[in-house]
Amino acid sequence: MQRTNIANPAYFHKVVDCQYACPAHTPVPEYIRMIAQRRYGDAYMVNWVSNVFPGILGRTCDRPCEPACRRGRVEESNTEAPEPVAICRLKRVAADMKEDVRARMPRPVPKNGKRVACIGAGPASLTVARDLAPLGYEVTVFDGEAKPGGFIRTQIPRFRLPESIIDEETGYVLDLGAEFRGGERIDSMKALMGQGWDAIFVGCGAPRGRDLDIPGRKEAAASIHIGIDWLSSVSFGHVSSIGRRVIVLGGGNTAMDCCRSARRLGGSDVKVIVRSGFEEMKASPWEKEDAAHEGIPIINFHVPKAFVHDNGKLVGMRFEIVKAVYDDKGRRTLEPTGEPEAYFECDEVLVAVGQENSFPWIERDCGVDFDKWGLPVLDANTFQSTVPNVFFGGDAAFGPKNIITAVAHGHEAAVSIDKLLRAEPIEVRPPPMTNLVSQKMGIHEWSYDNDTSNDLRYKVPWAKAEAALASIRVEVELGFDAATAFKEAARCLNCDVQTVFNEPACIECDACVDICPMDCINFVENSDEEGLRSRLKAPALNLAQDLYVSGGLKTGRVMVKDEDVCLHCGLCAERCPTGAWDMQKFLLKMTLAGQEKTSEQSRKETA
Repeated sequence: MQRTNIANPAYFHKVVDCQYACPAHTPVPEYIRMIAQRRYGDAYMVNWVSNVFPGILGRTCDRPCEPACRRGRVEESNTEAPEPVAICRLKRVAADMKEDVRARMPRPVPKNGKRVACIGAGPASLTVARDLAPLGYEVTVFDGEAKPGGFIRTQIPRFRLPESIIDEETGYVLDLGAEFRGGERIDSMKALMGQGWDAIFVGCGAPRGRDLDIPGRKEAAASIHIGIDWLSSVSFGHVSSIGRRVIVLGGGNTAMDCCRSARRLGGSDVKVIVRSGFEEMKASPWEKEDAAHEGIPIINFHVPKAFVHDNGKLVGMRFEIVKAVYDDKGRRTLEPTGEPEAYFECDEVLVAVGQENSFPWIERDCGVDFDKWGLPVLDANTFQSTVPNVFFGGDAAFGPKNIITAVAHGHEAAVSIDKLLRAEPIEVRPPPMTNLVSQKMGIHEWSYDNDTSNDLRYKVPWAKAEAALASIRVEVELGFDAATAFKEAARCLNCDVQTVFNEPACIECDACVDICPMDCINFVENSDEEGLRSRLKAPALNLAQDLYVSGGLKTGRVMVKDEDVCLHCGLCAERCPTGAWDMQKFLLKMTLAGQEKTSEQSRKETA
């Protein structure tokens, strides 16, 4: 294998698995250390720059960072149920315990004469506004609802996300100088294009829920509701009760929100029925756990066949029972088991079987092309449509995802808009800012706590069941207190503090090999990757994680380190008699709109 090029930022970025997995690339270990130091405001601002909505995401994020967390992997041989650091809930700690941060937000600046329209006030559009307004762009955000937030406000129940948090964090964005026009629904793209906007960003989400066209649907329509529409009605107070017996169809997070909301609005017999297997459901594992915790059963491998009604009054549903069958390529099909159809009585049904994009307001002759699935034709890197000054992001771009993905889209689209309006090629993307800084404070002392915690993941306390289920607006999760947050933060392995090897200083004494608690450092003869992985002291089986390979040493061997299970404890660097190992903090900050120009100007001024 060739020597690892640690000058390439992508290498150490990939080692920080949590940040690598986050669509917005939030520097997770950096803000977790700040929480451990009780620097809550600093931790909040590190989050705010990247993900814009720390308090919202600290309660509702889909947490792509947590399955990637290396803590779960290094615990595999030590505990029955290895679990990642509670990254998402620590984000909430920073939001809940911060001081007043308004003075630390960017200040509005004089306008530069360029006008940008954002359609929809969801997370993607608000991210575009957050990035462009401080640069002097005149950003106007349109939404059909009276308050900003998009599906954050309309589809996430208040027992998961209090409205005060939405008001606070959308307010931070609008205070940067963006104008919000609530109650103004855009119904014609051609008309909007005729108003002379320099750029248009479409972040209107995926507003249409899929329906089920099966027998009885029309006859019993009064008792059958589309999940996302019903959640919106609940959010705005238009719906305040539901029948006693409720069936929720679907296996995603919307279905989990529907069943838990129904439980709070009077449904004493609420069940979720899904056509897939329990493990294949799209809902996040913790969402399923929360539903089960509240006594809501999930019945899988049942395919809806008919709504049963009595002269238009819904009385139940019939289901075909199926099983999963896999072919030799691992592709799944659902086949009937031959068992009699199942029948469940019900008073109301909530259909949460998916969402799809709907753009009836974009005329098909306005120049914006759509593919066969009804999605806009976009450049995957710039989010530019077939009309050069029209961009898409969030669920409106590539279909329903989640909040943090919408934020990532917004950042990238803002870079594209800024480059377009400065007459620069938008396909040239600004590189991130990276650096490596030694953490050495003395001969054997580091500027970070490198004592690895053996604690298991701490549980977030919940409100008492009788109070939580009595009201749709009582927040269920109470969040960590300061002491528990400190202990959970101590579980972080500081994956951004890298073990950096300097081969000219190495005398191959193997002291680092002897002291390494994970057996991840090796001195071996070089070969191809497959050969090296199999000949290490502890075979490196995770092919997704790169090996750290040095150049040739004096004996002709190479140092090979398995990054997959390294604790970043620094014992190798403490033990090394020649200082060949050092602990260096790697920081990656994504370059946002306008920052590339500032960096170039700074370099010129410095020169």
